[in-house]
Amino acid sequence: MSKLYPSAAAALEGLVADGQTIAVGGFGLCGIPEALIAALRDSGVKDLTCISNNAGVDGFGLGMLLSSRQIRKMIASYVGENKEFERQFLAGELELEFTPQGTLAEKLRAGGAGIPAFFTPTGYGTIVAEGKETRVFGDRHYVMEHALFPDVSLVKAWMADRSGNLVFRRTARNFNPNVAMAGRVTIVEAEVIVATGEIDPDEIHLPGIYTTRLVHNPTPEKRIEQRTTRVR
Repeated sequence: MSKLYPSAAAALEGLVADGQTIAVGGFGLCGIPEALIAALRDSGVKDLTCISNNAGVDGFGLGMLLSSRQIRKMIASYVGENKEFERQFLAGELELEFTPQGTLAEKLRAGGAGIPAFFTPTGYGTIVAEGKETRVFGDRHYVMEHALFPDVSLVKAWMADRSGNLVFRRTARNFNPNVAMAGRVTIVEAEVIVATGEIDPDEIHLPGIYTTRLVHNPTPEKRIEQRTTRVR
């Protein structure tokens, strides 16, 4: 059965709602599901908790949802490229749960594996550990972190077949597999769509069991977060 939907808006229809927790793949602007983020903005859902390593940039990626005031809380690792994020946070208009990058990846991976919590030494003795259970194993102190189980995950793949088997491309893989596995439902946008069976099973990075719906976006914008040049 094909999981392909005719548009990003159609793929989101009936699955997104006010107050949900939405996980979004990508690292900076690399490997973000551009079309699905834009469709989420256009859907008008609000009071969202968004899980993402970054918060996009002003006016693009998750930055669009910040501008439209649809995000109530961010669970993120690095947010330094977004002035609107900074303004809302300092004004007390946006909640923020800062999470070390490796811990964030593991919280999503654990969610996808059905592991409710885990211990990590990262953050012990800092504000990251405030209010959390700590333990000593051997001669090291550890912080207990809870897994993340988003209501909906939005993911970017390079190639997909109609059954939702996914192939990611180089560094654009980043957080996407963990985000896809953690979501109760997962919506994927892919640049290339092929018939089921056309992808060599050994080349599949994530099996279609994790894909709920699929949308084709053959021409993503793929903005560069910071373009640096020098005089030749």
